[in-house]
Amino acid sequence: MLILALETSTELGSCALWRDGVVLERRCPAGQAHSATLLPLIRELLGEAGVGVAALDAIAFGAGPGAFTGLRIACGAAQGLAVAADRPVLPVTSLEAMALQAGDGQVLALLDARMGEVYIGRYQVAGGDCRLQGEIHVLPPAALPLPETGGWRACGNAPAAYPVLDERLRAASIAILPGILPTAAAVAALAAPRVARGEGIDAALAAPLYVRDKVAKTVAERLSEGGRA
Repeated sequence: MLILALETSTELGSCALWRDGVVLERRCPAGQAHSATLLPLIRELLGEAGVGVAALDAIAFGAGPGAFTGLRIACGAAQGLAVAADRPVLPVTSLEAMALQAGDGQVLALLDARMGEVYIGRYQVAGGDCRLQGEIHVLPPAALPLPETGGWRACGNAPAAYPVLDERLRAASIAILPGILPTAAAVAALAAPRVARGEGIDAALAAPLYVRDKVAKTVAERLSEGGRA
């Protein structure tokens, strides 16, 4: 089974090719726009593997939540390639891609949503399977509901971005796993069993998962809420 996966929901953009459990991954150069680097990386990746888009079984993409522009890049690229090759697409949330990398157990995926807010998802991870517990929310770091039971770990860039959240997690004895962001390799790993079950959708139905209703706030609004300009 061949699956191309794309992930551009954060500053860590990447693409990956899943071939029967073996993954090749390329990451977008730091400091350059994903819109300029993603497609050349895809061509390089497929060229190295010696396959064309027509050989793919499906195209997976990081649907979000995350940076609004980044979400549109991965979704748009996945749609364009899928339409050209007449292949299904498979959306995978950025938070579960983070939770997968944290390993088995109970995982809080916490992604900086900017505007003084955090995306949060609770996951039960077991053997490469991530089950969302409840719903994905976006809330100020001081208002995030933390688990009342033990055994949880937290991953993502939000604790480093918001000291109040870091302090709350430590006070609740929740271990923090730094440096985990969504990757195309994780998207591919999550997509593979779903593609095998026939869960892909038509490219025309693919859409980013924004979570937040209001896409932009003014600088004054962000600063008044404790966010960054």
